[in-house]
Amino acid sequence: MTKIMAVNAGSSSLKFQLFSMPEETVLVSGVVERIGFEDAYFTIKVNGEKNKSVLPIKDHKQAVEMLLAALIDYKIVASLDEIKGVGHRVVNGGDLFPESTKVEGDVITRLETINDLAPLHNPPAIVGYRAFASALPESGHVLVFDTSFYVNMPEVSYIYPVPYEWYTDYSVRKYGAHGTNHKFIAKEARNILNLGEDAKIITCHIGNGASISAIRGDKCIDTSMGLTPLAGVMMGTRSGDIDPAVIKYICEQTGKSVAEVTNDLNKKSGLLGVSGISSDSRDVENAANEGNKRAILAQDLQVKTILDYIGSYYVRLGGCDAIVFSAGLGENNIAMRETICEKLTDALGVVLDKERNNVRGETRVISADESKVKVMIIPANEELVIARDTTRLLDL
Repeated sequence: MTKIMAVNAGSSSLKFQLFSMPEETVLVSGVVERIGFEDAYFTIKVNGEKNKSVLPIKDHKQAVEMLLAALIDYKIVASLDEIKGVGHRVVNGGDLFPESTKVEGDVITRLETINDLAPLHNPPAIVGYRAFASALPESGHVLVFDTSFYVNMPEVSYIYPVPYEWYTDYSVRKYGAHGTNHKFIAKEARNILNLGEDAKIITCHIGNGASISAIRGDKCIDTSMGLTPLAGVMMGTRSGDIDPAVIKYICEQTGKSVAEVTNDLNKKSGLLGVSGISSDSRDVENAANEGNKRAILAQDLQVKTILDYIGSYYVRLGGCDAIVFSAGLGENNIAMRETICEKLTDALGVVLDKERNNVRGETRVISADESKVKVMIIPANEELVIARDTTRLLDL
């Protein structure tokens, strides 16, 4: 038995699972949510029992320190030396890292040179790595990149309609994100639904960060995020797709720099920007239920952008066998799933079974038997993929 920690640092969260490998047994799991908030959540599941605390957590470094202390407190490990490997989810590896990579030499220094490709995610992942590396100096570390799943997309899907030299000289292309989970849930859906190798699946990773992918068999055909995770559907603090001329216009109107406006698009837009309330969908939903018009607009706008991509990918794939919801909102927001599916009924023949849909965080078919397209919930499990790659690359 070898103990492997899989870490998934999102823009405002830190998910973790400690595995016994190669058995793939989960020894402990949990999540730190709302990092950067005064009322952050630290949840750890031990022996089937969830223990949840609400407290201020200022950054990812503090979240990592809390996690490691909890492993000792709950006697999951007698010593941190028992953890032989740590796998870290990294959103964007650019052209430098097309595959999962063992951390050695100048790997982290090279990774830092492409932080701008995922400004909300790559830096927290590096902070997480350094915190774990400091606490676990004898453990091996592996970086697992979301972008690996998209390396072999068709060229027409990743090339932008800009001067071609931007691609050849500066590596400007669509890299995508959340690929580790899109790959995982598509494979799970094929297995559960007994779909063939050419199955057409639209995967919806909808959390504080969100992306949609079109998958045929085990190959990604297209995905919504682009050069950075700023592109695609509307998210918690990110705008998603906008007219690029907006940046120049706002610079001229406000005197802000391009960097400042880009920061606004990354950190002050999306649900937060439209609602004026919060980047957390639960806060926005509560406000919408109380009749707040901007909160309602924010919810409607997010659903609209998700529908735009589902419709586009239905055409790209030439049909669809299954639509899969995953990640925080996808797994837990019952009302959002219902709204999306109802708006797909006339066009795609999607029929939701409301009773089946009344569930959170559980693998389940939620479409009615007569639905022309199967609809599923599959909880994200990037951590299992990370643990597998870590075990393989560390030869454990």
